[in-house]
Amino acid sequence: MNVISVNVGRAQRIENAKSIGVTGIYKMPAAAPVRIAALGLAGDAICDVKHHGGVDQAVYVYGQADYDWWSAELGRELEPGTFGENLTISELASAMLSIGDRLHLAEVVLEVTSPRIPCVTLAARMGEPTFAKRFRQAARPGVYCRVIREGDVSAGEPVWLEPYTGATLGVVENFNDHYVREWDEAMLRRHLAAPIAIRERVELEERLARLTGDQEFNHG
Repeated sequence: MNVISVNVGRAQRIENAKSIGVTGIYKMPAAAPVRIAALGLAGDAICDVKHHGGVDQAVYVYGQADYDWWSAELGRELEPGTFGENLTISELASAMLSIGDRLHLAEVVLEVTSPRIPCVTLAARMGEPTFAKRFRQAARPGVYCRVIREGDVSAGEPVWLEPYTGATLGVVENFNDHYVREWDEAMLRRHLAAPIAIRERVELEERLARLTGDQEFNHG
């Protein structure tokens, strides 16, 4: 595997079915090496800080294998950055990855924390109001990562995958479970055993506490 493209975006106006806002989803390939730090890529705009960004969503990665599927599905080629990813990586598919897996790119090390959950911004970016539903059904979400080691990355860098050896779950399983309405205790504990993103961890710990009456979780 290698880095096909490193993508960054400026804040731009976007209109969706619900509102008009500002987004950083429109990303373009960078011509020079880009610094990846704990909160993301240098020069990359994160506008919706309530739902995006932070140390556990610092970098969004999408694989060319999934893009190839989408190109066939949509009947047109999709350029790197179309889905708003920061890194486009050759030969990579969402189904290959589990939470906690690490991607090594030269001096940079990333750790997979969560799949991308589609929203109205993605649908607006694609010019298709129902695209979020289509993205969900395809189950090719790409992954958010935390930065384990900072550094510079440029297109062409080799990438190698270090599988996580602890308790975990697949990215696609995590993605599909997001749409399950009723979770039992075993399902909650299975997710919590993996090194998931902090937003998801807080939510699931609160759900588990309500389910079991256990107040062991304290985020204060």
